[in-house]
Amino acid sequence: MDSYLSEEELEHLHFKRIGKDVRISRRAVFYLSENIEIGSHVRIDDFSFLSGGSGIYIGNYVHIAAYSALYGKFGIEIGNYVNISSRVSIYSTSDDYSGDAMTGPLVDPQYINDIGTKIVIDDHAIIGTGSVLLPGALLHQGVAVGAMSLVKRELDEFGIYAGRPVRFIKDRSRKVLSIAAAMQAGEDDSIL
Repeated sequence: MDSYLSEEELEHLHFKRIGKDVRISRRAVFYLSENIEIGSHVRIDDFSFLSGGSGIYIGNYVHIAAYSALYGKFGIEIGNYVNISSRVSIYSTSDDYSGDAMTGPLVDPQYINDIGTKIVIDDHAIIGTGSVLLPGALLHQGVAVGAMSLVKRELDEFGIYAGRPVRFIKDRSRKVLSIAAAMQAGEDDSIL
């Protein structure tokens, strides 16, 4: 048996939309898969966890490495050519820590005040292993986030960031744009 789900098995997950050349580990877990859209040339590795919430959109040429978790209650949008390294956690929602509301999955929702925003990860972003993205994270085109970083704000395009909380380190090369253009010129697939 192959370690990736077959096309027929992918159909049984009832994704909102799924592209071509999608490889998903048999050990990945999905909740509310009907709210998850997956582009073409996507790989999702072992023990990844995706909760569709109000929607998760994954573009083309995206890799989500092992043990990563995406919580889409308020939405997550991932552009094209994005690499999410292992053990990355992306939270579009957070509990209300003020004490003005209850927390926890077993409490009646009327007593909970979830706080959140849609998380956007633009084209050509790369997120290093063990990083955490919280509500308010917005990674513009070409952003690189170093390992073990904490992101809860907007990051300017083609910057390299790292730390807890994340801080700007230096500019990143834009060469990936010309490489992607050359790749697209040789393909028949349309980019989402």
